[in-house]
Amino acid sequence: MSKSVTIRVSEELHAQLQERAAAEDTTVTALITEAARDALRDPRLESATEVFRAFVADNAGAFDAAFPEDSPARLDASGQAAA
Repeated sequence: MSKSVTIRVSEELHAQLQERAAAEDTTVTALITEAARDALRDPRLESATEVFRAFVADNAGAFDAAFPEDSPARLDASGQAAA
């Protein structure tokens, strides 16, 4: 179930939100809801993503050696083992 929240914004900001919503084929409510979710997102997740990507890049050879059948060179476009 959702709750209503009333906020006050300037007419200019409201117009900008309406323009952006129209351009993205969405609603002002959806834009504001996503902005609220972003505001609550744990900032540590951003750095964790970068650390994980660096780890994978640094250790790609070891992963390929340990799991040769799953190495990217042996997978088809769908991620399945190539025939």
